[in-house]
Amino acid sequence: MVLAGGVLGRKISAAEKAEALDPSTLKAFVDPLPVPAVAKAVGVRQNPEDSKEQIPFYHVAMREAMVKVHRDLPPTKMWTLGGSFPGPTIETQIAKGMIVEWMNELPAKHFLPIDHSLHGAGKDVPEVRGVVHLHGGRTPPESDGYPEEWVVPGKSQTCFYPSSQHAALLFYHDHTMGINRLNTYAGMMGMFIIRDPREDVYALPSGKYEIPLLICDRMLKTDGQLEYPVSEKTGEVWVPEVFGNAILANGKLLPYCEVEPRLYRFRVMNGSNGRFFRFSLESGAEFYQVGSDQGLLVAPAKLKRVTMAPGERADLLIDFSSMAGQRVNFVSDSFSILQFRVGKTAAGERGVVPEKLHEFERIAESSAVKTRQLTLDENMDDIQRSMGMLLNKTPWHAPITEKPVLDSTEIWELVNLTDDSHPIHLHLVRFQILDRRRFEAFHFQDKGELWFTGPVVKPDANEMGWKDTVRCDPNMVTRIIVPFNGYAGRYVWHCHVLEHEDNEMMRPFEVVKG
Repeated sequence: MVLAGGVLGRKISAAEKAEALDPSTLKAFVDPLPVPAVAKAVGVRQNPEDSKEQIPFYHVAMREAMVKVHRDLPPTKMWTLGGSFPGPTIETQIAKGMIVEWMNELPAKHFLPIDHSLHGAGKDVPEVRGVVHLHGGRTPPESDGYPEEWVVPGKSQTCFYPSSQHAALLFYHDHTMGINRLNTYAGMMGMFIIRDPREDVYALPSGKYEIPLLICDRMLKTDGQLEYPVSEKTGEVWVPEVFGNAILANGKLLPYCEVEPRLYRFRVMNGSNGRFFRFSLESGAEFYQVGSDQGLLVAPAKLKRVTMAPGERADLLIDFSSMAGQRVNFVSDSFSILQFRVGKTAAGERGVVPEKLHEFERIAESSAVKTRQLTLDENMDDIQRSMGMLLNKTPWHAPITEKPVLDSTEIWELVNLTDDSHPIHLHLVRFQILDRRRFEAFHFQDKGELWFTGPVVKPDANEMGWKDTVRCDPNMVTRIIVPFNGYAGRYVWHCHVLEHEDNEMMRPFEVVKG
């Protein structure tokens, strides 16, 4: 029996009445693009690698917050790192270490749907837990955010970040086993910038002319709240991918950004769970990519569109000099992301795109001491629905099979046997992309042999720098060359489509001393 106001007389809440939001019903470009605050140290601590040195100490809380994503929507409940979405940007210089305490101050119950059948997410563990990984950071293993080293509300995780690496845009995010996709979707991420004074010679835009830009998609309801989908299959929760139609730029839906008619630097990262973006200016104007995941390229790459998988970063220069007085939309395919409102005058010099940037050599294949052939796999049920993902047909809990030697170099051949593109991320290290090549997947599965069906495809110009996340396209072998420098210990490699990572396209590897 259904009575007025609810089922069996139960009052239906406003949240239950809310339907899926159609962002096109909202007025676009009414909120200014926010720039995340820069985190400030709260003290100093002793450097774990040098007892004579005191280094900055930061305290960042995992905390629930209400975030205003659009002028005409109620605040959205999110789980954050630092009380905002994105979290505060952490900045440092190369070789300037820091210590961050990540304190879990989250509620006792999760507000997104947990699939307890996933490995590491069973009912035998607390449903609210968190652990933070610095994506792209060369960190000791105990500070890397290993997925099983989570902390519960009331506990904290303390990490040492040496920053002994090239200047780059990194980011920090939750990495909890089995619920990483939920915690990150809820908002637990922020940007981390390592700077190098030696790069000042390139005179890249700085100060207010350098804008960090975290872009991600989400599903919102008409009451402004996050929605995370569940499987339509009876008794199941996990879904293989999540794609939202609300695209947030620094936590705002359809914001505007006022710029001067001059050169700007945008430090862009794709913070989506699964969506690939293809960013461009709606006007068709060209721009330049000067850096990728792990720092500057050798020279700027001129582009009209840049494709970014989840977890990838792109350092872009956009020259608005010829657009004075115009309104120019930054888009991805049919989605408008934000609007640039170009002023009529520039306050100072307009800036110049440098001809050359950071010089470094391509790694010779002959320097590799080992080549590993590793497959990207998908399990299907009897009606061809995905049941989960694997790396090299090996579940998470199986013994470690990849044990590179510290300070050695290896080639990893990533053989994609699925119909999806997978962004593969290796913790600790940076690498270079060698090439991609199409192959016959059925022959490989039957005979275990690579039968190539296309020519070798070299990386695009904007992929020629140092990377930590690589796009592996379907029915392609993607080869990367990896120097295993930094620290000995246990790390992980995984797909950065977070739904794939949680079920369970992630494996540990161990860097061992020679």
